[in-house]
Amino acid sequence: MSSYWACIPSKALLRPGNLLAAAKRVPGVPVGDKLDAEAVFARRDYFTSKGDDSGQFEWAEGADITPIRGHGRITGEREVTVGEDVLVARRAVVVCTGSVPSVPSIPGLNDVQYWGSREATSASEVPARLGVLGGGVVGVEMAQAWAKLGSKVDLVISGDVPLPRMAGFVGEAVLKGLRDDGITVHTGSGLDRVSSVDGAIRLEVRGGGQVTVDKLLVATGRRPATKDLGLESIGLEAGDALTVDDSGRVSKIEGGWLFAAGDVTGRAPLTHQGKYAARALGDVIAAEARGETFDAAPWSTYAATADHHAVPQVVFTDPEVASVGLAGAEDGKPHRVVDIDIAVAGSSLHADGYEGKARIVVDTERGVLVGVTFVGQDVAEMLHAATIAIVGEVPLHRLWHAVPAFPTVNEVWLRLLEEYGL
Repeated sequence: MSSYWACIPSKALLRPGNLLAAAKRVPGVPVGDKLDAEAVFARRDYFTSKGDDSGQFEWAEGADITPIRGHGRITGEREVTVGEDVLVARRAVVVCTGSVPSVPSIPGLNDVQYWGSREATSASEVPARLGVLGGGVVGVEMAQAWAKLGSKVDLVISGDVPLPRMAGFVGEAVLKGLRDDGITVHTGSGLDRVSSVDGAIRLEVRGGGQVTVDKLLVATGRRPATKDLGLESIGLEAGDALTVDDSGRVSKIEGGWLFAAGDVTGRAPLTHQGKYAARALGDVIAAEARGETFDAAPWSTYAATADHHAVPQVVFTDPEVASVGLAGAEDGKPHRVVDIDIAVAGSSLHADGYEGKARIVVDTERGVLVGVTFVGQDVAEMLHAATIAIVGEVPLHRLWHAVPAFPTVNEVWLRLLEEYGL
């Protein structure tokens, strides 16, 4: 999914527009005013192979894995049926079916042809007018990508700012970035009705007003893809997330033979976290197959412990958002939050008028980081250092000795620790 319809194509669509904007912020760089949409689509199609997964099919065969195409359903203990083929596992069955769009109940929506994330990342024509419903990651990324490609975009969000689960300054910065790109953002709103009018789509915006668009992207979240998997045959509820322990083993199943990883578990619905969880459960299954005794302790190779403490995420808008761990202090916990502007020599050289903010959340009892958030141009590449600091529980007095190179945007680390009092 991610390789063909999600992360890879969306970033391929976003990168050219962000790069053009970045070039314009440095005097002396000869750039034009518009993107070459056909070239952008061609580059995206190169990365996604236009949805052709034959390359991965061949990779699986080369790794001594037998791929079977078709719709699989669990039909018994350790049993999966694909068409007329009944497969019986010696030890384990792993469910990695991902997620599907969560579509709101809006009058008239089912009567029009609207985009989901798949259509938004695979389209090869720039709609003159695009409506986007939803202020989450997909909504803001695709609104900005298509605006930079030439669409007139109306974004409808329910809150005052997008990305409401992140630090407050994140939503404010992204909202400004969207509006700077000419996107009309309808805050505190929604859609009361959708209708088809003369080949276009009319949106009745909550609170009054109408917007006519050529395409409508519904980006209102996703839910675990657990329907029509045969879960009822083993006593589980179709449509629910598959609840797993840190080793990926599904609870409530006798014998411990059912595992799951990725979005289908509802734990940390991000591609990299799904891969991480899959590696852990793979080590568990392999060890059990060898008859080995092992300890699935936190932070061992048999446990996806980071799902609870250090989930990194990047929103590839302009400005970018990079976060890991807590977005803010938790009630009743010994947490201190430090916020500063990203105003260092490296950022000044990186772009004229650089605007950005940084936050650290510190566990003051242990003297370690439990959350880091950056927003600003090109902050994504700063995230892994923060992730390592949290996972490794690096004491702040030791982190102070990790000297950032001058002049880079990473100098903000020194400023953050100084503001904290080191």
